[in-house]
Amino acid sequence: MTDETADEFLQMDSEHSPPDPPKFTADDWQRSRESGDFCRMLFEWYKFVSMLCNFFASIRPDSPAVRPIDRIHYSVLIGSLNRCARLMFSNVALSHEGLFGETTAIIDRCIFESCVKVCWLCQNASSGAFARFLADGLKTELELRDRIEKAVASRNGQVLAIERRMLASIARYIDSSGMNAADIEATKKLPDLAAMIDSLGHERLTYVVGQRLGSHHIHGTWPSLRMHYLQESADGLLALRDHDCSTHVNQYVFIPLFVLDAMEQFVRFIFHAHEDVTAMVALVESVRHELGKINSEVVGSDFEKVEEV
Repeated sequence: MTDETADEFLQMDSEHSPPDPPKFTADDWQRSRESGDFCRMLFEWYKFVSMLCNFFASIRPDSPAVRPIDRIHYSVLIGSLNRCARLMFSNVALSHEGLFGETTAIIDRCIFESCVKVCWLCQNASSGAFARFLADGLKTELELRDRIEKAVASRNGQVLAIERRMLASIARYIDSSGMNAADIEATKKLPDLAAMIDSLGHERLTYVVGQRLGSHHIHGTWPSLRMHYLQESADGLLALRDHDCSTHVNQYVFIPLFVLDAMEQFVRFIFHAHEDVTAMVALVESVRHELGKINSEVVGSDFEKVEEV
């Protein structure tokens, strides 16, 4: 299928053509092997996956390739993929000069969670998963609405300008979801990320690394402070670390692989025909293969035994 045919079949415009993958020469590979630094190559693949994710998110629901799907459900999926793509774009902008590693780690944790939720939604759509996802966010909006209305009642119905804007905003979110307050309150609670990861067939280690370790950077735990914000000084005391944190090379592998998983589950969920799914999954798998080739060079002897325990 040519790019032009794909654009027509998927109902895309010229702004959403498939991106071109990065290309590296034998000299590029040799220089990276000699230096032991594969960050530049992985950085380019990270950028490519972010663009590919945006391309997948741009597939329109009225495309002939797409089966009938509830419009809100479809919006949840493409909105989540767009979130992943844009947050990856943010990390590209932040990390391209070797700084802001403390910030890219926070953003990666957000991307990871959205990837898990996209996969979980696609695999559990028939069990009310989308309603649970929608209600999970909207219950907070209802709580805020209730507090505002109580404050208004305490002033004998006088509404502040900021309250009027907030109430209108909450109403828009609820109306756009296709749910009402009663639906939201009655909807079963969304499972936590650990349960989602387990249901997707991942080992507990995926949760520990992606969620628990990633949360260090969200919450500012001691490991996070020691990694990014403190360093040992000459006198043995802990002092402030300078603004010199780079993005770890593993981040350029771990996050793209999870984004690719989300993209694969998305196309498996939305497409009618087996051949369409096969073609798009083959594209995803080819990117996984390229990432795997570079990562095998990065890890080197990391998984070889070094001593008996």
